[in-house]
Amino acid sequence: MMAQIQQEDKLNLGAKKFNMWIFVFTSFMFFAALTSGFIVYSGGRGHGIHLILPHAFIYSTICILLSSVTLFVASNAAKRLQFAKQRLYLGLTLLFGVLFFIIQIYAWTLLIKMGVYFVNNNASQSFIYVFTGMHLVHIIAGLFLIGNTLKGSYNNIPQVKNLFRMEMSSIFWHFVDIIWIYLYVFLLLNQY
Repeated sequence: MMAQIQQEDKLNLGAKKFNMWIFVFTSFMFFAALTSGFIVYSGGRGHGIHLILPHAFIYSTICILLSSVTLFVASNAAKRLQFAKQRLYLGLTLLFGVLFFIIQIYAWTLLIKMGVYFVNNNASQSFIYVFTGMHLVHIIAGLFLIGNTLKGSYNNIPQVKNLFRMEMSSIFWHFVDIIWIYLYVFLLLNQY
């Protein structure tokens, strides 16, 4: 009976992991479509967004890279049954994720001070808000996943579920990190 329940749990976890990969793939396609839309729009109207990106984007990039490092350390700690270390580094990951979010919003305020609005004569510049806004939606989802993983580690859930939550959080968060690097480099290449 117990073996049957464990087998059903493994199948259930496998299905959830498959769903996560499908979500990651569709999100990747979504961001590819957004950048393709930018290319098509700006292709006939002069290339680029015609501005230099605020330096705040560099700082947010550093935060999200550090968050991936801390999540990696938390994941390794969970595998080694070092739960205090896992919690510490999951907390740091959350902190860096929140800092990333705050710095992105600050970058928007800098863009507004530069006269770049979501709705303006240069729709290429509006894409900055679309790219970063859609990415922030994914950041919020990732923060909830990591928060749920942290909560589970404090509630002493079974190790199988703890590792599963770590894996799901890692898949999604590292994906969000990679997407940000892609978007940031894309924007840098299209500054002028």
